[in-house]
Amino acid sequence: MSTSWTQQDIPDQRGRTAVVTGANTGLGFETARMLAERGASVVLAVRNVEKGRQAAAWISGDVTVQALDLTSLESVRSAAAELRATHPRIDLLINNAGVMHTPRQTTADGFELQFGTNHLGHFALTGLLLDRLLPVPGSRVVTVSSTGHRIQAAIHFDDLQWERSYSRVGAYGQAKLANLMFTYELQRRLAHHGTTIAVAAHPGVANTELARSIPAAIRGPLNLLAPLLTQKPEMGALPTLRAATDPAVTGGQYYGPGGRREIRGYPELVTSSPESHDQATQQRLWTVSEELTGVTFPLT
Repeated sequence: MSTSWTQQDIPDQRGRTAVVTGANTGLGFETARMLAERGASVVLAVRNVEKGRQAAAWISGDVTVQALDLTSLESVRSAAAELRATHPRIDLLINNAGVMHTPRQTTADGFELQFGTNHLGHFALTGLLLDRLLPVPGSRVVTVSSTGHRIQAAIHFDDLQWERSYSRVGAYGQAKLANLMFTYELQRRLAHHGTTIAVAAHPGVANTELARSIPAAIRGPLNLLAPLLTQKPEMGALPTLRAATDPAVTGGQYYGPGGRREIRGYPELVTSSPESHDQATQQRLWTVSEELTGVTFPLT
């Protein structure tokens, strides 16, 4: 594979509709911007509508804003209903939004914040919108994971919400591992339908607002080292964009930066941890996610 896949390699997106979560800033903004510049009709699905409108004003092309708070299943259902009413077809659903290393908090539905936002919110949104993608040739669900899926990461079925004890890093690792397991299990279920595929991506280490919850004692030194350790958001968005648009992509693949330790570089096909490929855990997580969200997928 080429190691220099860039924005110029994004195929013409005219006639396609893309929904990008968390698209008012950082990786999501760059993803939405580049898709719109290539002709896609892009929906910025964001928690703060005013910030979404400000972001939309900076993007050239057909861009709309949709209220979506992934920490609330009521909001997810409302957003999905509005999107279904206004978009009879969706070509790309890009599950980009996320939080990282937050203090112990819960969502409106009582889920641990990182697991609830990064995984369960996107699981529910995907299930509620999937029938808008299934009939569309070339449609894709792209979910953004992280190299953090390897760090202190496991699916803690005995304490999914971290009620007994809490680790910021461990909870983030669980959520990002869940993103990958969701992608792989979704692809297995989609394989019989022959249209939509599920793909995952990660940005490496990108200089975005995602790190705002890192403790101040660590954040200070990281800010000083950022120019050496991170890449700009527009580079961090390229793995997601390749997963979403490269004609050579197939279901169940995972894209990330091709540089050393996948920290920086142009997007390439990468591998995820052995744990992420455990099918029994994937299937158990799927069942639990359906129970927690009340969302089932239109797949048989």
